[in-house]
Amino acid sequence: MPNYKIIGVDPGTKMCGYGILEVINKKIRLIDLGVINLTSKKTHQEKLQTIYHQVQAEIATYKPTCMAVEAPFFGKNVQSMLKLGRAQGSAIVAGMNMGLEVEEYSPKKIKQSVTGNGNASKEQVAAMLESILNISLEGKMLDATDALGAAVCHFYQSNSILGKSDGKSWSKFLKNNPGRVKQF
Repeated sequence: MPNYKIIGVDPGTKMCGYGILEVINKKIRLIDLGVINLTSKKTHQEKLQTIYHQVQAEIATYKPTCMAVEAPFFGKNVQSMLKLGRAQGSAIVAGMNMGLEVEEYSPKKIKQSVTGNGNASKEQVAAMLESILNISLEGKMLDATDALGAAVCHFYQSNSILGKSDGKSWSKFLKNNPGRVKQF
């Protein structure tokens, strides 16, 4: 398998985390990690536009070939879910417009892949990522480490002896359902 890069994204409406991994000879190493701070944006539309442009900027800088996105978890607040879904959509569209294969993973799947426990805390995921990547994540925001967890999950799922990931791929959906795509 050739060398490649993965961008992981943890969409949020206040902070949007991202992490870039490089895969060389089936070994992973951290390239970049950070958050897109959205707290200064006045409207939700400004936040979505910022996510879109900043994710594209990261993709342009590091040139990953695939994207792993954390799917929003289902909560009780419908408005929060709608906003998170839109944030996720902005990140997905940014990746797809840059030609990336996009896979979506549930928080439980990411935690299971990284720690072996689907109910692990964010802090446990960060601690395991430190061990896996042999780095210090002290002082890094949990939004960033969650995004890195999505990228690591994608690496593990893509290299599983059981086959390709069981994430949900928008590119595959579009390819398998051409009649459901409307051209404007």
